[in-house]
Amino acid sequence: MRLQLLSDLHLETEPFEPEPNPAAELLVLGGDIDSRWAALERFAGWPVPVLMVAGNHEFDGRDLDAAWPALRERCDALGITLLERESLVLTDAQGARIRFVATVRWCDFDVFGDAGRAGAMRAAAYYMRIMKSTRRGAPLAPEGVREEALACRAWLAAELARSGAWDRSVALTHFAPSLRSADPRYGAQPGTASFCNGDDELLPLASTWIHGHLHCRHDYLVEHPRGRTRVVCNARGHVRNGEAEGYDAMRLYEV
Repeated sequence: MRLQLLSDLHLETEPFEPEPNPAAELLVLGGDIDSRWAALERFAGWPVPVLMVAGNHEFDGRDLDAAWPALRERCDALGITLLERESLVLTDAQGARIRFVATVRWCDFDVFGDAGRAGAMRAAAYYMRIMKSTRRGAPLAPEGVREEALACRAWLAAELARSGAWDRSVALTHFAPSLRSADPRYGAQPGTASFCNGDDELLPLASTWIHGHLHCRHDYLVEHPRGRTRVVCNARGHVRNGEAEGYDAMRLYEV
């Protein structure tokens, strides 16, 4: 299946006009599209189906639990399929059945192991202040993010391990599944645990793993006894930081 992949467009501040690739069979939105949700209108009437996984900034200034039904309603009205802890099987032009297994997969701060968790959660407080989100009537804290993350991971592990009538599985998460996706500008530091999870043991269960969140592009292969998994990220990021330089919004990915 040929898909076009866009993530981290940050259309609440970034001047960017997405255009459809006429050769794509599917558009995947990998999160952090617009914290206001307003620019999601740009994907209404898209010439191919649109799948979306939410990013952390889709919850900026909102209550985490209350935002989900509102975001679903917004996406439904625009013809966008929002997936959260859900799978969807689509058939491509060659008749192959592709299962998309999708969740935000918030960060659990375990990518550096138990010893690094406390430092990672302290570093995450900075990002929580930027989001200004709430949960259960209180500011969203790293502990709340970790609780959501562990629920996401439990679902993801169980769903990826499930067999069924599909030819291959594509994992779709906003947060990265591995430190291999760490932004080379920052490397492995406590704050990196707010961007990358340690889901390397789940990689063999998917033929392709799509993520966003890191404001850099990735396309690499992970070899394992079951074969190989391709990990891709096509995040645009912010012009002011030089992250959008060389961004190819029209690129096609075969999954």
